[in-house]
Amino acid sequence: MQLTEIRVAGFGGQGVILSAILLGKAASIYQGAFATMTQNFGPEARGGACSAQLVLSDSPVLYPYVTKPDILVVMSQEAYVRFVPELKDGGILIVEQDLVRVSDINQELQVYSIPATRIAEELGKRMVLNSVMVGFFTAVTHLLDADAVRKAVADSVPPSFLDLNLKAFEKGLEYGINAPTATTETADAELQEQYSPE
Repeated sequence: MQLTEIRVAGFGGQGVILSAILLGKAASIYQGAFATMTQNFGPEARGGACSAQLVLSDSPVLYPYVTKPDILVVMSQEAYVRFVPELKDGGILIVEQDLVRVSDINQELQVYSIPATRIAEELGKRMVLNSVMVGFFTAVTHLLDADAVRKAVADSVPPSFLDLNLKAFEKGLEYGINAPTATTETADAELQEQYSPE
């Protein structure tokens, strides 16, 4: 895999940091690649701004910080407003469709959207929305092997929540396999109408 810069952002309590750890572990431990991860979060335990920077590569990563992400995963409106301008032209934007309103995009992007929180709630625990999002990421980016990510999920969550997290991963993966892609030209109109909160 070529060097890929990824930012995952949202608010505390959504599993932002764990999402990045899962993807980095899948790449470095189960897929034989290299990964670095740095994190940033506010003083609040839950509800505060939170983001993780992940760099994946098939060769050692010499600079661990994201300068202009190829892929941006946003799970809150605040994260969207703050980080979308940094996304590389032609990059991939993945949004939590019930929490993020897509608008004012000035660059050409591939946009994907998933109701990760809603899917997690249907499984019985909102806290597994990060596993849903990781599954969705795996399907739409084609960056990591699904088996590698599945192993990373199994290796990183408490045994009592293993089955639930694996189900959440599979739900996100399935949703991503069937997900429509929007371009910047259509995202403002289509995603606002289809995915914005009511």
